Amino acid sequence: MSPTTPETAEPRYLNRELAWLEFNSRVLDQADDPKMRLLERAKFLAITGSNLDEFVMVRVGSLKLQSSGGGGRRDPAGLTATEQLLAVAVRCRRHVARQYKILLEDIQPALAERNITRIDLNECSDRIEAAARRHFQDDVVAVLSPQALHDRRFPMLPGLGIHLCVELRGVAELAPQNTPKIKRADDDESGQASSKQPEELEPQFAVIPLGRTLPRIVPLPSDKHHGDKHASGESSSSRSGSHESGFNYVLLEDLVTHFVDEFFPGREVVQCKPFRITRNADVELREDGAGDLLGGMEEVLESRRLSDVVRLEMDSTASDAIRNYLMESFYVDPDYVFQTNGPLDLTYLFGLHSLKGFDSLRDESWPAQRSPAIDPSEPMFASIAAGDIMLMHPYESFDPVVRLIEEAATDPDVLAVKQILYRTSRDSPIVAALKRAAERGKYVTAIVELKARFDEARNIEWAREMEQSGVQVIYGIRGLKTHAKVCIIVRREPQGLVRYVHFGTGNYNEVTASLYGDVSILTKDETLGTDATMFFNAVTGASQPQPLQQLAIAPLTLRRTVLEMIRGETERSKQGQKAEIIAKLNALVDTEVIDALYEASQAGVKIRLNVRGVCCLRPGIPGLSESIQVVSIVDRFLEHARVLYFRHGGDASIFISSADWMPRNLDRRVELLVPVIDPAIRKRLRETLQLYFRDNQNAWAMQPDGSYKRIVAGKKQKPFRVQETLYRNTIDSIRQLKQSSRMVFEAHRPSD
Repeated sequence: MSPTTPETAEPRYLNRELAWLEFNSRVLDQADDPKMRLLERAKFLAITGSNLDEFVMVRVGSLKLQSSGGGGRRDPAGLTATEQLLAVAVRCRRHVARQYKILLEDIQPALAERNITRIDLNECSDRIEAAARRHFQDDVVAVLSPQALHDRRFPMLPGLGIHLCVELRGVAELAPQNTPKIKRADDDESGQASSKQPEELEPQFAVIPLGRTLPRIVPLPSDKHHGDKHASGESSSSRSGSHESGFNYVLLEDLVTHFVDEFFPGREVVQCKPFRITRNADVELREDGAGDLLGGMEEVLESRRLSDVVRLEMDSTASDAIRNYLMESFYVDPDYVFQTNGPLDLTYLFGLHSLKGFDSLRDESWPAQRSPAIDPSEPMFASIAAGDIMLMHPYESFDPVVRLIEEAATDPDVLAVKQILYRTSRDSPIVAALKRAAERGKYVTAIVELKARFDEARNIEWAREMEQSGVQVIYGIRGLKTHAKVCIIVRREPQGLVRYVHFGTGNYNEVTASLYGDVSILTKDETLGTDATMFFNAVTGASQPQPLQQLAIAPLTLRRTVLEMIRGETERSKQGQKAEIIAKLNALVDTEVIDALYEASQAGVKIRLNVRGVCCLRPGIPGLSESIQVVSIVDRFLEHARVLYFRHGGDASIFISSADWMPRNLDRRVELLVPVIDPAIRKRLRETLQLYFRDNQNAWAMQPDGSYKRIVAGKKQKPFRVQETLYRNTIDSIRQLKQSSRMVFEAHRPSD
């Protein structure tokens, strides 16, 4: 059993899975907030659905495997895998019920009032139904194919797709249509057929996979000018999208269900109901038996496609026959059968959020700004040579990082580019630049992590394309995931070879860089450049890394460095010095780190933790963690940066990192902990960390039992929103730069 706290019989650590569900509940709170704009609420509801899908695929999938293997080992909170599965099922069921209550009782009716209307084809006008029928016949029938089911042998259905289960009437004999009537033995003397009905057999079933080629949201016309009482909205029939005046739509599954009889001429359809399966995605590569990593990862993708079903979702009005048939066919645990009274897969709401013409229902745009430290008229190398640069994404644009690599690809003085790629965008300009650099004869090495979950297929494709362009591609390290974010550019300059380095907390993905809160540091510091090169070469050469001067590496020295920094604050506090720790993380799970924080708290260290997601530490417990404060921010941007501050006797130590405080990051991944050297950047980062504990609009304070309470402004407090403040500060910095530039007098000179 887990050790307990000094004051209670409660465990010292919270369960990781329940802590994650608590995080998703905070995201759902955003969807339930009437002060938010309507389409933003819909977007947050979609995010909770997407989050839950991945959680079930990975975490529930893992627990299922543990439970089937015996499940006797207890987690740090003292729960077995089987106990966790039961607790998670209860929490998920409560979460899903709340999702659909918010959708059906609040968001969907409110959207209809603003002329974004989901049409019920059973209650619409003849005009709308005729338009729906035309779309069905012109665009749907030719694409979809129903498949009869025999002996519960389902076709291999993909996970997370929408499928329709059709229950058909089974009879002993079906009379052919439009044939002369023949007198039968059971006809009466008048030649009329007996009223005796054919003998009914077991129900028969068919499945219609809806696939992913057809759009799920189908636009429909409005009846505004036709006076129909059932239709609302003002949009005209359009395949291209919406108009500012309104948007009527039907979901694809509802459209097909309404006209499903046309797939089964001569048969009686008893019911047609949508369902969705979630397959276990916790399928990992057995690297000890994989001689070819690329081929092994392709096998993992295939295994994931064929893996067991861990969750079944279906319409709550599905008949017992359909429900039982699906459960028995997929061998699903009844605890993980979810029947909902609304549309399956809430991610369709992302499509509504992106509709054109409804700007008043969305947040105002916060476009990324140009960093004041970067002159767009100069090469990136000149800007970095002038001093270290920090970029705070998404408030400051990610473009300088992309531009640095693109300039390196064509700069004749650049000799080599070395980069780690964990997740990239679909049309990555960075990958294109690396290919271009190799084709121009530069020495380009890319570590492509093929084991990046759910990005494996894309990374395999990029790896092959880069190899064809001459890039030296390394597929990571056996037994570890390479998660560090670093790019090294080696350039010949008059003083010799110079290393320009980018360190980041986020991926080299320009799309997510506009949505995630991350930190980039661009530097030509000689020590950091040397360390980065030694680190990179150790990874690519599969050799023992030599001691580094500044960087700490997981799984070798990062854990030790973090623990030493925490224990250093503990010792200073015991000696009567001021001691303080501030950490901004995505997750805090590691029990050794938690224990070190508990010990620091007991010594009087002031500890403030900004943990976006899972936190297994219990704050505010007398005698254990009373000086620890945990705050979570859930706002328009996903908080993703990892930043650490230690007072260190007044000579503060500040780091950025790719690693959360989780066993997987500290022990099973290749990660970096990067010290921030430049005084101005250190000051800016410390001030930014402080802001996260002033938010009283989108911040939640963690309670000792693991629950969260929203932080609200007091009567005399001004509203403070950290993300808005960071954005406004960025705008102000640009404005001040422009004003100062106007004060510089520059004379016109005669041309040469």
